[in-house]
Amino acid sequence: MSPCGRALHTSRGAMAMLARKFPRTPATVGASALCVVVLCWLYIFPVYRLPNEKEIVQGVLAQRTAWRTNQTSASLFRRQMEDCCDPAHLFAMTKMNSPMGKSLWYDGELLYSFTIDNSTYSLFPQATPFQLPLKKCAVVGNGGILKMSGCGRQIDEANFVMRCNLPPLSSEYTRDVGSKTQLVTANPSIIRQRFENLLWSRKKFVDNMKIYNHSYIYMPAFSMKTGTEPSLRVYYTLKDVGANQTVLFANPNFLRNIGKFWKSRGIHAKRLSTGLFLVSAALGLCEEVSIYGFWPFSVNMQGDPISHHYYDNVLPFSGYHAMPEEFLQLWYLHKIGALRMQLDPCEEPSPQPTS
Repeated sequence: MSPCGRALHTSRGAMAMLARKFPRTPATVGASALCVVVLCWLYIFPVYRLPNEKEIVQGVLAQRTAWRTNQTSASLFRRQMEDCCDPAHLFAMTKMNSPMGKSLWYDGELLYSFTIDNSTYSLFPQATPFQLPLKKCAVVGNGGILKMSGCGRQIDEANFVMRCNLPPLSSEYTRDVGSKTQLVTANPSIIRQRFENLLWSRKKFVDNMKIYNHSYIYMPAFSMKTGTEPSLRVYYTLKDVGANQTVLFANPNFLRNIGKFWKSRGIHAKRLSTGLFLVSAALGLCEEVSIYGFWPFSVNMQGDPISHHYYDNVLPFSGYHAMPEEFLQLWYLHKIGALRMQLDPCEEPSPQPTS
């Protein structure tokens, strides 16, 4: 007999006694049935309590050991990425995976689709423009844990550096985050907030892009319908001025499949963070992956308060991403040797000059 069956069997006598005292009505019958369903659901699927910030930090400290790469784990996870999401072919929209006449659904909206026409098709490269597999990759998040980390030199030693959401790379930050960039993401919301949707002067935007040198600007133009026009303006703005940067559009099928992959592993959020999308892609494209700045907590490893980003303390909208869950998944991949997560300072901070 199933657990729910046993629960119903043992309570039958008590329910019969209650029925004599309280006559059954359609409302009470419905309520009783609902209670049984809820009790059975909780028995089979007990509520999982995510550890709080303090518990996660203490757990990381307790589990820290000398990291070693595990090629078996890395290869296994790479195959999982290839099987579910095929980043080598679907990471970006190309003429090969998005031919003219093909209809695609926005991955962030259920009600909208679009058809590849000649004007859209002409914006895509022939194929994914990377020499695969990429060798040594660094994925750089924007966490405040990077401040005073001295990780810039180590980051710049990677063959391929990926960054999130057009972060500042001015001289005051390069010691901690490096200066090298091969690919940087740009969410359409950033184009709206920082550059007024490129509807007025575009000089500020063009000047800001120069810090990324000959990099790819990776944009989710077809995730949300409201993001399409700002993304296309970025493409044409950079093309019109002959900029060194090249715009790549994220394939909505790739983003959707990555979301399903992590949801099946326990991450339930309105949307994955840009950082997790990038790490997922790197694990499928690169032979070796190191990640920096992926620490979504308000204190560092020593328990000292830190800012949310290495450049500001602006907090994200509550409830949109599931950052602690994402961190735990990445920490697990670190522990099994599939990637390396840098949490300690890479170099000691430079001594402050004395007056």
